Amino acid sequence: MHYVYILESVAVPGHFYIGSTNNLRRRFRQHQAEVDAHAAKYRPWKLKTYLAFEKKATAVRFESYLKSGSGRAFAKRHFD
Repeated sequence: MHYVYILESVAVPGHFYIGSTNNLRRRFRQHQAEVDAHAAKYRPWKLKTYLAFEKKATAVRFESYLKSGSGRAFAKRHFD
């Protein structure tokens, strides 16, 4: 399975991260532990929602859509 996920910062409510992976647990642990500038500023993260897709290509397309203006509006309307 391939997952598209939305994380929300606990430290900065309203700040979201959208990504995709084939191992959601591992990727979430990486977001919590990484010390790069982006991850460190907004840690800790909470998992807002995730969707599972059978095909990686479909997950990547949906991730791209969620990062667009209309996709962000869709996510806010349906996942809030």
